[in-house]
Amino acid sequence: QVQLVESGGGLVQPGGSLRLSCAASGSRFRINAMGWYRQAPGKERELVATITSGGTTNSADSVKGRFTISSDNAKNTVYLQMNSLEPEDTAVYYCKADVTGYGRRSGDYWGQGTQVTVSS
Repeated sequence: QVQLVESGGGLVQPGGSLRLSCAASGSRFRINAMGWYRQAPGKERELVATITSGGTTNSADSVKGRFTISSDNAKNTVYLQMNSLEPEDTAVYYCKADVTGYGRRSGDYWGQGTQVTVSS
């Protein structure tokens, strides 16, 4: 089993910053890519940003210039630095890992989610 544990969510005022972390643990797997998705109440889950094991990144237009995704491959950890937060960024943020398993399931694994609330 590959487990993803997220941390770093919370309540922040508009214009503030937060840093999310997601660590993957387990054995006999290789991470191909990791990413962050979010789901606001009443809305579908949407992509925020992704990063491959080679360092290629992709992000939604709505967060470009404000959010930065990075990773530490040695620690199987992905980060999301969120600056200039807006109330529209309020959502549950989920971490996803695209994994190749050796003797275990390959595919997508999801974290449990962490709440980010932007409000004054």
